[in-house]
Amino acid sequence: MEPATLTAAAIATLAFSKAIEKTAETLTATVLNKLNNLREKIWQRFRDNPKLDETLAKAKKEGAKADVDLISAHLQYEMDTDPKFAQDIQQLAQEINQEINIDKIEGRNVQNVYGGEAFQANDANAPTFQGGSGHSITINYNNPNS
Repeated sequence: MEPATLTAAAIATLAFSKAIEKTAETLTATVLNKLNNLREKIWQRFRDNPKLDETLAKAKKEGAKADVDLISAHLQYEMDTDPKFAQDIQQLAQEINQEINIDKIEGRNVQNVYGGEAFQANDANAPTFQGGSGHSITINYNNPNS
């Protein structure tokens, strides 16, 4: 199954939103380089459009939603008319997005199945108990009402 592709709006927000800049201190150098590369690819695409060039500069500095929305609309058009460009920036944006979100992933319900026997852990700090086929185990863990 392929990962979902990011829309032009998501890519523009990723590249120019101030929300990303606010988390810059937590981003790795690799992610920052990819983010700058993404901005540069978008900027190069619109280098012949003085109005949009001004909007890009303003968006990079201020990150206003109206500017990001305008960039998004133009970016959607460019992605629709040039599939190679669309693929390039979607791939780069997906890499950035994955690296930004990778540390937000926290497994709460983890279930492993080995040869028909299932094991599920809901809390990494909880004690582990395992039963055989057809057996029931009831565990009340940190439940003050039991």
